[in-house]
Amino acid sequence: MGVLDRSTSFGPPSTVQLSRSNLGRRFADGWTGVHAEKIDIVHRVSFEYRAASSSHMLILTERGSRYDGETMIEGAAKSMLRDFSPRLSFVPAGYQYRGWQTPRVLTRVTYLHIDPAAPLLDPELRFSEIEFTPRLFFQDRDLWQSALKLKNQIEKPASRDYSEALVIVLLHELIRMNGSASAERAPSGGLAGWQRKRLDEHICEHLADEISLIDLADIARLSPFHFARAFKRSFGEPPHRYLRQRRIELAKKLLESPTTSVSEIAQAVGFVDPASFTAAFRRSVGMTPTDYRRLRE
Repeated sequence: MGVLDRSTSFGPPSTVQLSRSNLGRRFADGWTGVHAEKIDIVHRVSFEYRAASSSHMLILTERGSRYDGETMIEGAAKSMLRDFSPRLSFVPAGYQYRGWQTPRVLTRVTYLHIDPAAPLLDPELRFSEIEFTPRLFFQDRDLWQSALKLKNQIEKPASRDYSEALVIVLLHELIRMNGSASAERAPSGGLAGWQRKRLDEHICEHLADEISLIDLADIARLSPFHFARAFKRSFGEPPHRYLRQRRIELAKKLLESPTTSVSEIAQAVGFVDPASFTAAFRRSVGMTPTDYRRLRE
């Protein structure tokens, strides 16, 4: 099996392709500028894999060990490393990625497909113009932690603005990892008075709606990255935590009315269902909405 057979029938071209059907379980999710697919191999048999697309691809290998095999990224030295977890690999847009392995353990890997246009980043960073270097089986603690947090959103998704904040951090980590100098400087202070006022008004009017980081950054007329840092300086916490707390405070007021059900309150303060509302309320207040209402009676 040491040579890749290009006549092998692989899966859909838009994802990482495996040479055997039903070889693994796939889980997928997506956020602004990033599509993620997590693959858990479920059979310990030899297989091939490959990918090539117009997106950058960051590979997060949580578990990987093989008796035999090799991995190749166009422009990088071929690797026959046997134990490659926890390791990262990076495939720049347009580069070929392929390999084969006879696994010693059941592989667990996540592929983050990243839009080179990076809509969440400040255009001044010129992310699309950066010439990224292909890298195979490397370690970078900060990049790993950022990628792992984003991978966890596939399994236990949080709010969209939190996921978008993670995407921004990940992209900046990629720039740092590649050694590219950032032209961006964080604002020395927090938000201006007019920005805080408009943001506060918008948040109050739309607590029942999904509010994204991009929406708030547009109101403040800042890039999402600049905005997130300035917001924390002004309000003392990240946007997603601030939004959650404002929703909990409104929920407390609504719970004082015995005629409004917990389900109605959950919807009124922007939670997708009563269960997620109850869990968030308990984390913040230390008791369920029902128990809180009883104490207020």
